[in-house]
This record gives sequence, C-alpha cells and structure tokens, in this order.
Amino acid sequence: MILFFDRMEGQYEEDVQMREVEKLDAGLAYDFWDEEVNHRKLNAIEGCKKLSETDPADTEAIYEVLKGFFGSVGENSNVLPGFHCDHGKNIYVGKNFLANYNVTILDIMPVHIGDYVVIGPNTMIVTVNHPLSPKGRRKHLGIGKPVTIGNDVWLGGNVTVLPGVTIGNNVVVAAGAVVTKDIPDNCVVAGVPAKIVKHIENDVEEDS
Repeated sequence: MILFFDRMEGQYEEDVQMREVEKLDAGLAYDFWDEEVNHRKLNAIEGCKKLSETDPADTEAIYEVLKGFFGSVGENSNVLPGFHCDHGKNIYVGKNFLANYNVTILDIMPVHIGDYVVIGPNTMIVTVNHPLSPKGRRKHLGIGKPVTIGNDVWLGGNVTVLPGVTIGNNVVVAAGAVVTKDIPDNCVVAGVPAKIVKHIENDVEEDS
C-alpha cells in the first residue's frame, strides 16, 4: 500500500472533537478500532456471508442480494464466490458488472465502478491507508481516499488498485499490476507500479 505522511498525526490531534466515523467520512485520519467504524465492517461481514450462502448458479438471487448490500448496482451484475469488503454500502457498480472469484473491495471510502467492468480473480481494490510512523500505527490510524473506475474496464487477475486512484474508460490492467496513480482512457497498463504499455481504440465510443 501507499503510505501517508506523519503530518496526519497533527491533523488527528486538531480534530479530536469529531467522532471517528465523521473523520473517516471527511477524509481525515481516524481510529479504525472505533466502535462505529467497526460496526460498518460487521455489517459487511454479514453481507458477504449472505452472498456466500446464495447459490452462485442463481444469478438472479445473487443480484437481489447485491441490491440490498451495495450502495447501488446496475442490471445484469454478478459477483462470484469469495467476495469480501469493508462496508458494502460504499460500493457503486454499473450494469453488466462482474467480479470473479476472491475479489476484495475495501470500501471504507466510496468505490464507483462504471458499466461493463470485469474484475479478475484475487484482485483487490483498496481505499484505506496507514501512517509511516509506528506511533501513528499504534493509535490504529487510517485514512481513506475514494477509488473511481470508468466504463469498459478489465482488471486482470491479482491486480491491486490503491487508494485515491481514478481509472479511465476502456482500460485494461494486466494481471499482477499494482495501480498507484490515475490511468487515462483507452490504454493497457502493466507492472509494479503500473505504467502505460499500449494505447487502444475505443470501438464502442459512439454507443457510449
């Protein structure tokens, strides 16, 4: 993960009158052991359990679970077994979304995903970070940054998308890549950290 700087600790001290969940939502350093923050994770555990208990072959039933679990979900969307998240209600996906096996979305902050997005197995999308300093980590500090993914994106297997990243439309992220910075439209990226290796045509641009 990308780590944030120690100046966070000063920010934390200045905002002690705010509830931890308010700091989280405001993009400030927060205590991830806080009861209200932890309650969101407990809700996510329950939602993921319900997903895992639903017949994966019954795509209509999966879709109904997602509608009650995610912040929003487009038609004809599906999530295969092994899915995990931090909240659920901060995940917003468009139509024809597919998450393959063992996908993890740590949605402490919002994750917006467009239409026709395919996520490969064992991929992780992360919106939370922690301090470089041991003092900050001993305080259980985290800080969240949202992630946005455009339309017609394919994330290959074992991809990691880090906090604060925006991925454009018609992007392919090669297997095993770690996305640390924003990605523009119409390209293939690969590597650690991910870099553009090829520009590609958007042959559905008129339909979009």
